[in-house]
Parts: sequence; C-alpha cells; structure tokens
Amino acid sequence: MIRFFDLLLGSIGLLLFAPLFFVLIILGFLDTGAPLFRQPRLGLHQKTFTLFKFRTMKIDTASLPTHLAAPEAVTAFGRILRKTKLDELPQLWNVLKGDMSLVGPRPCLPGQRSLIEARKKLGVFSVRPGITGLAQIRDIDMSRPELLAKTDAEMLVSFSIIQYFKYIFLTLLGKGSGDQIREK
Repeated sequence: MIRFFDLLLGSIGLLLFAPLFFVLIILGFLDTGAPLFRQPRLGLHQKTFTLFKFRTMKIDTASLPTHLAAPEAVTAFGRILRKTKLDELPQLWNVLKGDMSLVGPRPCLPGQRSLIEARKKLGVFSVRPGITGLAQIRDIDMSRPELLAKTDAEMLVSFSIIQYFKYIFLTLLGKGSGDQIREK
C-alpha cells in the first residue's frame, strides 16, 4: 500500500513541480554550473544507491555528512534551497525508482559507521529510507546517531498509512529542518 502511494504521489509531485525543476536547474547552472548533486547512500538492507538532490554547496566540497560541512561551502542560492527544502525535490526520482519512500529514515552515507551500527541493531535497514520521517519532524539530525537510530526505530514500530500522510503533511507545512550545517 505504501509503495502505491509513493508511486502515485511521487509521479504527481514530479509532474506538478516540473516547471519549478526547470527554473531551479537554470538557477543552479548560474550558481555552480552543476545544479544536480549525486551521492552514494545506504538504503533498504544496506544496499547502496545514488541519491539525487539540487546542489547547495560549492562543487569542490568534500562528501561529508551535512553536520560536518563548513558553513562557507553553502552557496547563497543553496541557502535558499535548504531553507525551503527545495533541494530535496530530485529525490522524487529516487522514490519512483524504488530506492526510497516519501516517508522513512533518512538514508545515511556508507561511511557513517556509528549510525549504521545503531540502525543495524534496531532493524532500521529493513525499510526503504525516506525523504521525511519522524526524526526530521523532531529536528533530529545525523550528528546524534544513537538518538536518530532510536527515533527511526520508534517510527517503524508505530508506522501506519495514517502516520505516512501525517509526516508528509507536517513536512509540507514546514515542520522539521533535517540535517543542519553547524557553525564552527
């Protein structure tokens, strides 16, 4: 049932936001010359997949968890994308491909060992990762791996179609912030 809604809502989202995608790609070219960002992430059963986002950082920025990135690596346009969460829109393609769901634990980088171990212990890799979820709504980012894994597991225990739509609705209303760049 969840996969059906992922496909339906993901398709609708891509169609509705197609004009915005076009504008953001043009602005991204003007900002960095490369508007799309691809990064390996861990998904269902720890399978690696390529996550797509709009680029928010300079091209030469190291591939690190967001909370470890330098604030000056984010471009002015990138700040706007992050604040509005528009940088996440290309992940609708990941949803259609089956790499992700609209709702689930945020996919981590293959090198985030403490988060991976904590999630393995709690069975979090048994579901597709998502664009949003309970941890995002509660503003818990990847800088706190144990709490993040615990919150992900909590979401899975009580997960239902009602929760699925609740997390989407809260995200669309602007609740939560996801991973934040820490000021040094």
